[in-house]
Formats: sequence, structure tokens, C-alpha cells
Amino acid sequence: MRFPILIGALALCASIGLAQRPSFTLDTETPEGQLLQAAASEEDETKKLALYENYLRQYPDHEYAWWAWAQAQSLYLKAANYDKVIEAAQAVLAKDPLNSPVAYNALQAAEKKNDPEAILAWSARTVESARKMLETKKPEDEDEAADWEREADYARQVIIRCEYSLYAAASAATDAAAIARFAGALEERHPESQYVPQVATRHFAALQQLKETEKAVALAERALEKDKSNPEMMLVVADHYMQGRKDLDKALATAELLVETVEPMATPEGMAADAWEGRKKTLIGLGHWMQGMVLSEQKKWAPSDQAFRKALPFIAGNNDLLGPAYFFLGIANYNMSKSNRKLRQEAIRFNELCSKINGPYRNQAVKNLNAMYAGQ
Repeated sequence: MRFPILIGALALCASIGLAQRPSFTLDTETPEGQLLQAAASEEDETKKLALYENYLRQYPDHEYAWWAWAQAQSLYLKAANYDKVIEAAQAVLAKDPLNSPVAYNALQAAEKKNDPEAILAWSARTVESARKMLETKKPEDEDEAADWEREADYARQVIIRCEYSLYAAASAATDAAAIARFAGALEERHPESQYVPQVATRHFAALQQLKETEKAVALAERALEKDKSNPEMMLVVADHYMQGRKDLDKALATAELLVETVEPMATPEGMAADAWEGRKKTLIGLGHWMQGMVLSEQKKWAPSDQAFRKALPFIAGNNDLLGPAYFFLGIANYNMSKSNRKLRQEAIRFNELCSKINGPYRNQAVKNLNAMYAGQ
């Protein structure tokens, strides 16, 4: 992932006198103006910053203090004085809330400090400033219109950069709660961002780790609406709606989609071929098995029989899945045998197989067998 670069950045919007923005006129007849002029004229950055700091100490409430803070902020950023960068942003935005470059500098400082709370706060504040600027009317004056265009272009770019900031923080975090918080903020604030799908899998895994099942399922459904290529999400969604009979039709449709998606899938990048083959087998088996379970619940005996039979080669050795599969195959074939007597032997065979597996279906399979033997 390449780091998004802001091109054509403004030196500082605080010096632009657009409509709805605070203006700045240097009055060299006053001590305050003379000090600001000296600071603006100084080429040595260390001395320049010292002059701005001297001005702000002497005249903290002067009408142009916000402008001095804006000029000093970029110098603080270069000097890695990140707390001062943020302090400067707060001072400037109190006077000029549309100043997205100043807000963005504070976001950069928050990132350098690796301060999660500050990153969340300043990524939001920067976007707020940028969007407010974009809502302003373009000036009719040709020179002012050119300045407006440059600032608008920067504002659009900085919004994307703020999206990336949340994505990068979610990608770098190792704690599930932090991942969920950053990724959640990204999706909530920028639902159409190019970065939302790129962090969706990581976000999904974090929510599962936090046992926030409802949120994980909701995220998976949103992600699958845009990109039907994540089998792990499909598996969780299908299982969620199957459990407790929440929505059997949705569970069935998702299980079918799972099989359709996984069967032609090549080995994912970064995964060993043999590992993928094992996982692929498991996913296909689960997809067919869940279809069989749902269809059995819906008393659709023939489709249920077909789904379970497709599942059997993939779930061989997994008694947790085989027990229910054999049991409901027995149920399906027993019911179908009412119109096709030959299937009674299949019903017996599957109940016999189920009776040999320890599990919740074993005793009922034995009862079913006794009843069928007695009725022969």
C-alpha cells in the first residue's frame, strides 16, 4: 500500500483572505506588527520561531495571535514538537475553523506521537474543516477564485488522507479493541472509502475476537454486499442465521453462496497450497452441510438428502458433522420412502451409521432403527 501523498499543498491557508475567512493585515506602526514583521522576515527558522513565540507571550490575546500560531505551527512540526503543533491547531481553528492544513498538521503530530485518541480526534477535526471549506461559495474575483480552487483541491486530498490515517492505524494495531475502534471509525465516517474493504477482514476478525457477534455479522453482510469473495464471512453469516432458526432462507442462500465462491477459488496470496486445499475442503463441506441442515429443518427432504450426500466426502472424519448428517439423511430417506419403498434401506443404513457415533443424535438414531426394524 503506497502512502497517499498530498500534492499542491498550501503554504498556510491562514494567510488567504477569502470570504468567510479571517483576514490578516500587517500594521507595522504598532509594536505587535513590528514584531510579526520581524518574524516573517527572518530566514533562520530557529530565530523565526523564537520571534513568533516572543510575540505570543507578549500579546496572547492580540487579534492576529491566530496568524502567528499558524506560522509557528509548521516550524513546530519540523522541530518534532508535536504537543505545540496540536496547541497551535486549536488556537488557529478557534478563529479559522475552515483551515484544514492546520488541522492536518495536528493529525500528523498525533500520528508521530502514536496517540490513538488524538488520531481519532484530529482525523475527524481535519475532515470537518475540509468539508466546511468545500461548502463555501467560490469567489467571483478571478484571483480569489484561483486561491479557492487551490484550497478546495487540498481539502479534497486531505479527506482521503484522513481516511488513510484511520486505515493505517487499524492495520498497525495489534489489540482487537483498537483494531475495531479505528476500522469502525473509518467505516462510520467514510463508508464509501477505498480503504473500508481493505481493512474489513481485519475488522471482522477483531469483532469476533471481542465476541461482538452481532456487529461481526452486520459487518460481514455489509462487506459481502460489495465484494462476494470472503468465504470466512459467508460461513459466519450462514451459521448465525441458521442458529436458533433466525432466518433459514438467508442461512441457506449464504451457504449456497459459500460453496459457489469457494469451489473455483485459487490459493489465496500468501497461503500455502496444501493449507488452502485443507481449508477449501472444510469450507465446501460446511457449506453443503449447512444447506442440508436448513433444508431438513424446512422438511425439504430430497434437496436435504442431496446436500448432505455432497457434504459427506468433505466432512469424513469429522464426527461432529457426520453424526447430524447421518441422522438427518436417515430422516430424509425415511420420509421419501413413503413414496419410494426402496429408500427405507437407505434410512436404516444412515441411522445405523449415526448410532455408531457418540453424540446428541445417537440415542434417537437407535430408537429410529428399532421402530423401522419393527415395521419391516
